[in-house]
Amino acid sequence: MTAAASICPHPVDTRTPRVPETLACSLTLPAALASPAVARSTARTILEAHGLHDAAAAAVQVIGELAACACLFTPSDSVYLSLRYRDEALRISLYDGHPRHAHRRLAAACDGRRRSVLLLLACVMRACDGEWGFGESSEPGGGTRLWAVLPREGARAYGQLV
Repeated sequence: MTAAASICPHPVDTRTPRVPETLACSLTLPAALASPAVARSTARTILEAHGLHDAAAAAVQVIGELAACACLFTPSDSVYLSLRYRDEALRISLYDGHPRHAHRRLAAACDGRRRSVLLLLACVMRACDGEWGFGESSEPGGGTRLWAVLPREGARAYGQLV
């Protein structure tokens, strides 16, 4: 064994098992056309590593739709994706830098446009008996938070259909 290996070993972390309940992951993506594909690919790998392969088909579809919407609307150069598994459901959040409009009619028009971009997401979430939405982000810097709560059982059933 070399001196460097004995001083700074880098063992595989066996303290925290990779099971659904330990899934807590986030990443920042560029606000670019390729980012939804990167988000889908990364999420699939993370879900499978945590034993959620049965929910991957629905989750990857949902993540791709949310990421595409966030990249389309954000005026900033990046978006932020967060994945958590709690209470038998995958919790997906995407944050973009698009602030809430102060004018009521402008805000309603922008919300309507965002909903129209998310029509496929709405269909997937209905099929999975999940919930989704978007609104003003409470994170520092503001912007918009898009979110989805995907029940594992519904995602599993969706995966058997596709």
